[in-house]
Amino acid sequence: MRRLPLRKFSLVSLRDLLVAVAPTAVLVLAACIVAYIVVDPAPPRHVVLATGQENSAYEEFGRKYAASLARDGIKVELQRSPGSADNLQRLIDGKADIAFVQSGSTSEAQAERRGLMSLGSLFTEPVWLFLRERDARGHKLDVRSLTQLRGLRINLGPEGTGVPKLFRQVLAVNGLEPGQLTISALENTPATMELLAGRIDGLVFSSAPEAPLIQMLLQTPGIRLFNFHQAEAYTRRLPFLTHVVLPRGIVDLGRDIPSQDFHLIAPTATLVARDDLHPALVDLFVKAATEIHGGTGWFQQQGQFPSPRYTEIPVAREAAKYYRDGPPFLQRYLSFWLANLFDRLWVVVVALAALIIPLSKIVPPLYVWRIRSRVYRWYGQLRAVEQALENAADEHRDEARAELLRRLDDIELRVNHISIPLAYADALYGLRSHINFVRQRVRATLGPAGDKA
Repeated sequence: MRRLPLRKFSLVSLRDLLVAVAPTAVLVLAACIVAYIVVDPAPPRHVVLATGQENSAYEEFGRKYAASLARDGIKVELQRSPGSADNLQRLIDGKADIAFVQSGSTSEAQAERRGLMSLGSLFTEPVWLFLRERDARGHKLDVRSLTQLRGLRINLGPEGTGVPKLFRQVLAVNGLEPGQLTISALENTPATMELLAGRIDGLVFSSAPEAPLIQMLLQTPGIRLFNFHQAEAYTRRLPFLTHVVLPRGIVDLGRDIPSQDFHLIAPTATLVARDDLHPALVDLFVKAATEIHGGTGWFQQQGQFPSPRYTEIPVAREAAKYYRDGPPFLQRYLSFWLANLFDRLWVVVVALAALIIPLSKIVPPLYVWRIRSRVYRWYGQLRAVEQALENAADEHRDEARAELLRRLDDIELRVNHISIPLAYADALYGLRSHINFVRQRVRATLGPAGDKA
């Protein structure tokens, strides 16, 4: 009988190990996929930011936020609006995800009831009251107190902004009724044109000094800025206001513009979002706010803004943590999306540990069963040969003997090709010895008395 060389033994059967591990791996992978989709979904790639009027500081800052978040693959859609009041309504109606809102526009109780949260205050928005030096008839306007505004034509802007409500409060603490002034509600750009044309006597903005219209009016001959000499008193009467000073020469040192310090009253601009804004986007917007508003300015020191202070709206938990501890650990070293993926999956890892531990106990028995099954299945063939031996007729002894020996040779030939790890070689050698044992029985039972084993 021709015998083929035996296969070399290996320490581990990778194929069987992979097959044994596969069910557990598939279950774990399926759990990961389900968790990725269901558990704390990925942040949206599109967000709507309500800004402000054309040529306003809100609109200018909105462009900077859009550029900052675009670097991380987030598209920020900018929506122009009349101002703070309209922005709040857009948030409440779900038409915007985040917006610039002026302090004093709502209360803490109202914000919580409407599902709003603050991402921090960004910058001060001084109340700029620009007046013509002469009225339409050429008479000099020497307004040093707000009580002298009686009878003048003053533009407060559309009702959707925060300015009309704010300035009415300022007028009220001066004992003035809005009806004692001629008030118009033009947007900033057309109101500026009306002021320059002399068709109104003054206009009120509440904006950061970066607004192009503010920059222009501060340098326009015949237009002067009102000086709030009682600014500190206003902050006591209206707590959401702060007292800021526009330093002499800050606009143009060479031309000494302005030619004196101006005292101004200022609410703060706040970044307000719906409370269902994804936590990862909260971190991203606060990061952008730090880059955009963290430097020095006309009315702020380095690092003063953004801040969790100066806002009556409750600050989001993620934003407060960012201000306290800085960026999340993973975002300091990884890209936004990769850091967000790991941050979302850590909860899944904990849950999977409870799944993997019991499943891992299945793998070793399954691996052993697959290895030993290669050997054990041939015992069925051996048993069939033994049954054939018991049923062999005496008159056909030679034919039966030859057929059974041929079957045993075929079984041995196939067994010699079995690849099996060394740790289970004893089972293979046991099978080969049992094949030889059955061969001996065949020869002893059906062969002549002197036949070789």
